[in-house]
Amino acid sequence: MLKELIIRKLSSWIRPVMIGGYKNSDGSFRKQVRMGSSTTIIRPEKLDLQDHVFIGQYNFLDASNELHIGEGCQITNYVSILTHSSHISIRLYGRSYVDVPETEKLGYKRGAVTIGDYTFIGPHVVIMPGSRIGKGCIISAFSYVDGEFPDFSVIAGQPAQVIKDTRSMDESFLNDHPELMQNYKEWVNRKSI
Repeated sequence: MLKELIIRKLSSWIRPVMIGGYKNSDGSFRKQVRMGSSTTIIRPEKLDLQDHVFIGQYNFLDASNELHIGEGCQITNYVSILTHSSHISIRLYGRSYVDVPETEKLGYKRGAVTIGDYTFIGPHVVIMPGSRIGKGCIISAFSYVDGEFPDFSVIAGQPAQVIKDTRSMDESFLNDHPELMQNYKEWVNRKSI
């Protein structure tokens, strides 16, 4: 009882905070990255994180099979990005799942995930292994993303599908503020990762 009381009291004092900057395993420092202290990264040595990225609180980033997050991405809260998944193989093998080497398990899905520059990921999104998200995309809250999605997609649903193009959303802003066009074209015309 005393232990629970102490833990409760400590947790009321300790709140998630935003941490500035991130050092990739290759030694490159991303000065403009902001990441929530409650975000968990599995195998950070396989995470390729570009600059100007915002990653909120309570996210799970699995980089075990490589995770590439492009410049200017925004990952809100409660997002899971997975590069491996055993949910099929564990059902297939049942109790014998633990006895089969990982590389031999049927239904065990592995694959690098790539998220293109200036993509926004809403809360409670799950991105499955092997997914490739283009640049300039928006992924709607509560979406289950599995597969490849082209640049400038608005992605929504369970399973997620392309429902719009973000350029149509950007067009009215750029028409009203032509001074932004040069900035916009600079990243839009850049080759994707």
